[in-house]
Amino acid sequence: MNALAQPASPYDPLEIAKELIRCPSVTPEDGGVLAVLERYLAPLGFTCERMRFSAEGTPDVDNLYARYGSGSPHFCFAGHTDVVPVGDEAAWTTDPFAAQVKDGRLYGRGAADMKSAVASFAAAAERLVRDGFQGSISLLITGDEEGPGVNGTVKMLETLAARGETIDHCLVGEPTSVEKLGDMVKVGRRGSINGWLTVHGTQGHVAYPHLADNPLPRLLEMLRRLDTQVLDEGTDHFQPSNLEITTIDVGNTATNVIPGVARAVINIRFNDLHTGAGLDSWMRKVLDAVTEEMGGRYEFTTKISGEAFMTKPGDFSALIARAIEKVTGITPELSTTGGTSDARFIRAYAPVIEFGLPNATMHKADENAGVDDITRLADIYEEILRGYFAGRAS
Repeated sequence: MNALAQPASPYDPLEIAKELIRCPSVTPEDGGVLAVLERYLAPLGFTCERMRFSAEGTPDVDNLYARYGSGSPHFCFAGHTDVVPVGDEAAWTTDPFAAQVKDGRLYGRGAADMKSAVASFAAAAERLVRDGFQGSISLLITGDEEGPGVNGTVKMLETLAARGETIDHCLVGEPTSVEKLGDMVKVGRRGSINGWLTVHGTQGHVAYPHLADNPLPRLLEMLRRLDTQVLDEGTDHFQPSNLEITTIDVGNTATNVIPGVARAVINIRFNDLHTGAGLDSWMRKVLDAVTEEMGGRYEFTTKISGEAFMTKPGDFSALIARAIEKVTGITPELSTTGGTSDARFIRAYAPVIEFGLPNATMHKADENAGVDDITRLADIYEEILRGYFAGRAS
């Protein structure tokens, strides 16, 4: 299909996925991918609006908000068309942006995460529009999910709220399945907080320690106390919170020099027993206690990537589970495992659940998705939409 050709009906999710993958939309580049999606949505009657945002210190990002209808209920599909870098291209057996099908699988960057899911939803939406329904369907598509997450979903949601648009329920197309399509749905996510710790000392010769002040013993004691603390035992819906030390660095290339500064980075993935602010306060108390005992000086900065959240099991999750069961025969696990996603922003505006393709190859060389899975995902999304508009979920 050339750039000017109009898509044929009914929409084929595999063909849409191929076109999307062929756009090299590595964050923050658009690569023409949103224009491809618009070409499928606009003929259906979707009002397509580009939203471009910028912020100091971050690249400008193009996003797309497409909505069909103006009434309620309003069902929103949220996703992203940006992808992570290819990495070592020599490790790929296909061109990462050729969208080649081999042995029943579609290969390319974004095949699993998550251009194929966007394609499947576009195909499902066409079926609803063709048959007619009462309400609104929208797609909230960002180009900044794999990047800083500053100029994408969060600002789109703020823009919609400022002009009075509300979303009743949202489905995020992240690759949540594990072994088979449909085996896992994400109904929540743990929160995440990063901490950057710098412990100051005085550089000197190792043979004259009395003339120096080694910051490493203080840093190691701080990290020991943080790392040995059991934050919790988990909850009914969340696994235990965990703290990980992700780097320790002194930048010392000599064996006979006591370093003047030592640094570490910490990440905590936390459940709903905690808040980011509470964990920030706890870490600072530990650092203060060590400093009071051992002396010295430290600096500590944190950034909360998102708070823990959960959409409680109810009509919305049951609707999604029924659709999955009808198409695949699998009863999905309702899970809160894994990393963060843009659902952390959406949860402040509407109940949000995530469901998509198997995630085994995302971000890897030879990223791929099963052709049959892409087709069945469109069928599942169609079932979700039909069930949703047949009787409003709550």
